This record gives sequence, structure tokens and C-alpha cells, in this order.
Amino acid sequence: MIKNESKEMYLKILDKLNFYDLIFTANAVRKKYRGDKVELCAIVNAKSGKCSEDCSFCAQSSRYKTDSPVYPLVDKDELLKKAIEAKKHKVKRFSIVISGKKPSKQELKQIGETIEHLTKKEINTCASLGFLNYDELCYLRDCGLQRVHCNIESSEKIFPEICTTHSFSSKVQTLEQAKNAGLSICSGGVFGLGENWSDRVDMAYFLKNLNVDSVPINFLIPIKGTPMEHRTPLSPIDALKIIALFRLILPQKDIRICGGRQLLGEFSSWIFIAGANALMTGNYLTTQGRHYIDDLKFIENHGLEVDFVVS
Repeated sequence: MIKNESKEMYLKILDKLNFYDLIFTANAVRKKYRGDKVELCAIVNAKSGKCSEDCSFCAQSSRYKTDSPVYPLVDKDELLKKAIEAKKHKVKRFSIVISGKKPSKQELKQIGETIEHLTKKEINTCASLGFLNYDELCYLRDCGLQRVHCNIESSEKIFPEICTTHSFSSKVQTLEQAKNAGLSICSGGVFGLGENWSDRVDMAYFLKNLNVDSVPINFLIPIKGTPMEHRTPLSPIDALKIIALFRLILPQKDIRICGGRQLLGEFSSWIFIAGANALMTGNYLTTQGRHYIDDLKFIENHGLEVDFVVS
């Protein structure tokens, strides 16, 4: 960790430091605080489409015409099947994700029963369910839920340009309520939404002050039919610099590379050198990811070890 750090200092580092020096510095920080182990997580799109919100990058919003699938909440036996498959491939944490602002009472009950089912099979559970209140979070915790995911998406400054149907503060409140309920929290965002480097530094500091446990980093892959469909994707170099920035500002946290990894192309093997120590494997919400076996080989080929301990 850099002493006497400040937001302005990191902006100067990004401006002045040679790209390779930045990456190798981040790699040294990763090795110091996280070692040479890589943690895998996987998600299931447990309820898809017809979302009332207007997040400008998301294919699941009912406001946009996309090819995103639409279906109701998947039953617990099917979710268990997917979770067991992930666990067989050394996935440490399995997350249930649904579209929409929050689940109905019946959906919440069904999700709670599913989490109980997964917990009995010694599967570490996470959930991304929108804006739950304290009592709802405590119910899921008592069912066995360990972690709550809720991305802040970008900096507070530009959030209104990304979404108008809910606020940045509503996301933060959900994360704070999850912490109050004794749950681990996972929060990051999507990069390439029009933010600048100052926004990225602000976002990293916000997550640092919130003391999140895991930071998912997604890179925008523009989806036809959304307001972001014509946005130019980030360059691989900028994507790697973002990973390095977050590692430097959050040295002891899990920096998890998720959606949009294909944007890196031939630079994909640099993600660990840039500071990442965790991956989302398998498919994403509305786009294909990488097969578990491919990512296990990917990690092994880099001389790293999968962090797989059921807690």
C-alpha cells in the first residue's frame, strides 16, 4: 500500500507512470496481500428480463428492445444442479441473480428455500436481488446466505447519466443494510460507460471506504437495443490500467474480473499481472463467458492455484 495516498496522487500516477511500471507495481501488491491463489465464482441468471429499471447498459430492461431471454424464477432443483456443477469445477462461491428492482414475497421465500438447499450441500452462497431491506436480508442470512452483491456501477457523480429509475444512494443503503445484517458484501461496476479516470478513482475510494469484500470489474460490451449500443469499448490497455488502479487502492480486497473479459483479447493473460486475484467463470447474465475447464487451465498455465475452500 502506498503511504500518504490521495485521489490526486493516483491521478498523477496514472498520468505519469509508465504503463508497464504501473502493471508490475500492481502485481507486486497482489502477491503481497493475496498471494498466488485465484478465487472463482459463478452466477446463475435465475430470473431474466422484464426489469422496470432503465440502466442504460443492461439488456434486461423492459424499456429496451433486445434479444435478452425472459423467464420467471427458476426452481430450486435446477439451481442446485447448476451450483453442484460449478462446485465440481472448484468454484468457491455460487450467486443467485434475478432481474427487477427486488423479488416479490413469494420469490423471496422461494430463494430462501433454495439457499437452504444449497447450504446443506456445502455450497457458499451469494445473491444479487436488488434493493432488499434489513429484515429481508436477515431472513436470507438465516437461510444460509453469506454474501450480498449490489454493484454501485460507477462513480456517484455520473450515476444519474447511467440510471434514472433508482439512485446511487439506494444501492449504498442496500450494501450497508447487508453489512448490518452480518453479511459479506460484493460491489463494483461496469467500465466504459463514459466515465473518466477521476470517476474511476472516486469509485475505488468509495468502495474502499465502504469496506467491501469483493470488487467485480466488468467491461462494457455494447448490446444492441440499449442506449449504450454505439459506445466504443475500452482499449485493452485502459482495461488493464483499471484493474491495476483498483488493486493499488484496495490492496487487500478481491479484485474480480467478470463480464466483458473478451474485450482484452490477446491481453487477457495480463489480468493477474495487473492485480486481479479472482474471476467470474461460466456464463454471465445475458452473454456467454468461459467454460469452467477453460478457466481452470487458464489459471494453471499462469502458475497460479485455485483458492477452493468451502467455508
